[in-house]
This record gives sequence, C-alpha cells and structure tokens, in this order.
Amino acid sequence: MIEKIAEGFKGEKAIILPYNIRSYQALNNVTRQLYVTHIGYYPRAKYHFRERKSGANQYIFIFCEEGKGWIVHNGERFNLSRNQAFIIPQNESHSYGADNANPWSIYWIHLLGERMDIFSSIIGKIIDTRDSDSSRYGDRFLLFEEIFQNLEMGYSPENLEYTSFCLMHFLASVKYLSQFREIKSVKEIDAVQKSILYMKENLENKITLNDIAQHVGYSPSHFGNLFVEETSYSPIDYYNQLKIQRACSYLQFSDLKIKEIAFRLGYFDPFHFSKAFKKEMDITPKEYRRKYK
Repeated sequence: MIEKIAEGFKGEKAIILPYNIRSYQALNNVTRQLYVTHIGYYPRAKYHFRERKSGANQYIFIFCEEGKGWIVHNGERFNLSRNQAFIIPQNESHSYGADNANPWSIYWIHLLGERMDIFSSIIGKIIDTRDSDSSRYGDRFLLFEEIFQNLEMGYSPENLEYTSFCLMHFLASVKYLSQFREIKSVKEIDAVQKSILYMKENLENKITLNDIAQHVGYSPSHFGNLFVEETSYSPIDYYNQLKIQRACSYLQFSDLKIKEIAFRLGYFDPFHFSKAFKKEMDITPKEYRRKYK
C-alpha cells in the first residue's frame, strides 16, 4: 500500500477509532448494521494523494465540498467536483487525489456494516447532489458534525449507537436526494409531492381527484397515471391512507369520540369509517384506541 500526503492541511480534522472499539461495533446489535472506523475533513487539500493497490478493509465515502479531485477505481478514472460524492468499495484497488490547480476540500468517512447492501446502488459511481435552492447542504453537514462531535466525546455504547443512526441518515441523504430535499422546500417540488401536501392540508375537507389534479395543473387522467407511477397507489387511495393516518393520531392522542373523528375526516357515518379503518389497519378504531391510547 502506498500512501502519500502533504504534512497536513490547515483546518483539517480526523478521528481514527481504536481497533477494540471497531471490534465492539462489529458485535453490537445496533452499530454492526453500519459504523464509522475513520472520519475526517480536509480543506484545500493540496497534494493530497492515496493509493491502495489491494484496497482498504472498509468502504470509503468521499464528498467534495469545494474544488476538484479524482478517483481511480479498478482502472477507471472518475473526476469529482463541487457537491459530488463517491463510495469506494472495500478490498478493491483504488487511488485518489486532489486537483493540482484547484485542490478539493473533502469530507471523508471509512465505514463498515452488515447493511451496506442498502446503499449498493450508489457504490462505485459518482453521486451528483446538484445545486438548487432546496439542496439542504447545511443540514447534511450538520449530520456529519453530529457524527464527528459525538465520537470526539468518547466511545460509550450510547455515543457509538447514536453515530450509527446518524451515519445511516447521512448516507440516506445522498441516496434519496429528492426525499431529503423536499422536507423543507416547496419551491421546486414536483407535482406528486405538491399534491400530497395538498391532500394533507385537506384531510378534513372533501376533495376529489379533479380537485387534486387541478391544484397541480394536470388533467385527472394524466395526473392519476403520474401519481401511480411514482407511489404505486392511486391518488384517492393515497388520500384515504393519509386520512386513516390522521385518524390514528386522533384515536391515540385526543379524546374525540369515534363518531366525531369519522365526521371530522369526511366519512358519512361511523360504520363507513370503521370499515375503512379496519381495511387499512386490520383492527377497528375502538380496538386501536384500546391498544395504543
């Protein structure tokens, strides 16, 4: 294994977990799913270079915050620039380094876990997180800081387990880009997500497929096909599921009578509501309240 690096990068930070802690994480029921072995940040990493002919024992996640760099994985070269990421598979030949003229600033994590298969679709390829008003880069790097700062505080079981959950969320934020972004943004939201927000705002009103389609500017037939394609449910079935979700909340956290909940959510009578509720939840509203309140 050849490793070359400049003497250090101003503002760099890194944590390498001890071997006994890594062994603990590999056995712990929570952390063994996904855990950090090394983590760090290199700003303006001029002359940064690594080569591992036999690969590393861990997966390596690299996120280019600024500047440019490159990764060679199994003989194929990938050029990384701002807001692009790459996950290098474990035990596979690779090298990487900073661009000479515009060296990258990178967040990096070495990681292992039984559930890395969840992220197989984004391993070994460039992940382009793209600039937009709803990118939520700040939120993503708050997750990175939560991982880093908790590990700085020590290796208690609670800290290690918490960082594993944060790591899962961090990686999910680059795999499920649209879901991560749309939590806070309506500006660039697509028609299906916009329609779901409209449904949620009108759970206690009676709306039709025509109303929903008109709200997002599509014909009912075109919108219905689009919605099914993205969610696997018809718009009205999805709307009814949201109503049952709201009903569960009322049953668990309010003192509203079942009849009142039924009328509030637009059902003609308690019997119709109970039938719809049992179809979705496999128990009646009365049984649900008895079980969960």
